Amino acid sequence: MKLKEHLDIYKRAIRYLFSLSRANMLYLIIYNIVANVGPYVPIYFSALLIDGLYEGRPVRELVLHASLAVGVVFLLGLLKAYLVSGYAASQVVFYRNQHWRFSEKAIEMSYASVEDPEVALLRIRIAKEDQTGYNLWNLANRTGELISSITRIVLSLTLTLSFFYMDAVPLLLKFTFVGGIGLVILCRSIATKKGAQLESRFFDSSVYLNLLADKYESYKDHYSSGKDIRIYDMAEGLVKMNKHNDDAYNAKALILTKKIAVLEAAELLMNYVLRFGVYLLLIYAALSGGITVGSVARYVSCVMLLLGASCNLVTTVQHLMINNHYLKRYFSYFDIPNPMYQGSLTVEKRDDNEYFVEFRDVSFRYPNTQEYALRHVNLKFRVGEKLAVVGQNGSGKTTFIKLMCRLYDPTEGEILLNGVNIKKYDYDEYMSIFSVVFQDFRLFAFRLGETVSASPYYDRERVVRCLEEAGFGERLSSMPEGLDSFLKKDFDGSGIEISGGEGQKIALARALYKDAPFLILDEPTAALDPVSEYEIYSRFNEIAGDKTAIYISHRLASCRFCHKIAVFEQGRIVQTGSHAELLANEAGVYHRLWMAQAQYYTDAGC
Repeated sequence: MKLKEHLDIYKRAIRYLFSLSRANMLYLIIYNIVANVGPYVPIYFSALLIDGLYEGRPVRELVLHASLAVGVVFLLGLLKAYLVSGYAASQVVFYRNQHWRFSEKAIEMSYASVEDPEVALLRIRIAKEDQTGYNLWNLANRTGELISSITRIVLSLTLTLSFFYMDAVPLLLKFTFVGGIGLVILCRSIATKKGAQLESRFFDSSVYLNLLADKYESYKDHYSSGKDIRIYDMAEGLVKMNKHNDDAYNAKALILTKKIAVLEAAELLMNYVLRFGVYLLLIYAALSGGITVGSVARYVSCVMLLLGASCNLVTTVQHLMINNHYLKRYFSYFDIPNPMYQGSLTVEKRDDNEYFVEFRDVSFRYPNTQEYALRHVNLKFRVGEKLAVVGQNGSGKTTFIKLMCRLYDPTEGEILLNGVNIKKYDYDEYMSIFSVVFQDFRLFAFRLGETVSASPYYDRERVVRCLEEAGFGERLSSMPEGLDSFLKKDFDGSGIEISGGEGQKIALARALYKDAPFLILDEPTAALDPVSEYEIYSRFNEIAGDKTAIYISHRLASCRFCHKIAVFEQGRIVQTGSHAELLANEAGVYHRLWMAQAQYYTDAGC
């Protein structure tokens, strides 16, 4: 990266830190200034005290110098303690906001990006780099070090400036001294740059190993994995896999450590050679009578601090520039655009339910693929109808629903609501009219009531009613804590373990609680037992009420409860009609699928 890009990234990152917690950044800045003023107070007053003792100054003056040295340091210590406590408290806000911003981006980006494997890998990589100390954590700490180094350099130069005006030290020695500092800084710069390059290559080459280790830890540590580990005797194999992964990582880390140690040893040697030279230079000046004893003590301390601060400044700047590469990747995640057109029209509210949804010659293929998931889909139905969508796996049923809910936009064609392209409606408002239970639904490991309502604040009676409508009433009555029972054991050891079928009922209750005009059920009974499945089927119209219900299912028996059935095959709608109409067409796909399933429920199929 060029210098301008480094500066742009750094300025953006600093603004971002302030946006996460202004108090945290102010505490950081003030603390690093105050903490680095502290060491210079005793240096300054000790030099005055030594000179005063040597020159026989009045006792009152000596006591004043001692009192100021102790008093100022004490006050600075109190201020530091206050700043540390404030900084610690503000850190909680800082990290909470950072994690929320990261999660908020995932919520706000288009669903196509959420499903994109490259975006998922980018998100995981950034999270792992945070754990290794880069990105925002590194930026905050390095910025503190930058302020610290600058403060020390300014104070050191202030207290040593008179050294360069002394006639007792030849000009050549002064230039030699300055050159020595420059040489040490140059050595530190080279060592830091080379070491950073080695670390960067190491981390880049270890991305896969880190991801593998993270997946291993997540699997091993989750209580639900315990059953598989025991049943399939996986313990020894998992340990070997982890050991092999750790050995590979540690071998690479050892090589890195040895190379960096050599670089640091050379730089350290040069540093101490210069320190020895400083002592010789000051001894020479003192013996020639050019400086006082107190000044020698002050110069020695300040020059050493100046030397360390100058080297740290160079190192910090280089590390900040290295971290900028990680920050560039970090911000690239936040810069992922949302290509979904955000309309502005309000979804019309009608009492007569005369809404019409139309798919007009819709074709769609997923991003980064050439094969179409849907081709030339044409379908129109009235809001309030019950529509069944059937077909074999991979026929395009779920893709059809994703397009209707506008998780994706069609590649070709358009989808209309009351004759208006759905892109023109306000995106959030349009999304609000759908309640969907997908096949791969997820439930929060929170309290049952919070999970159903998707909120910490909810109508308890309404939640109970929705659970009962979804067939979960009997299970609810057996829960000791009722709606306050935790699901799973992620947050509470007494959490309730639920079966797949019970999870589907809770997901259905969540969809009912939202009370949206469109109720979409994607294989809602796949994990239910036959009795529960029959209950859902028989009460399907009652559950849906006057809502538009779209029902995706492999089990064609459920389709009898719907007004219209759309049969998908290889991404196309090949048949539409009622159950009776489609079944009467013996040459049709629906009849073939029906007969294939019916044989398992007849004597001939046994």
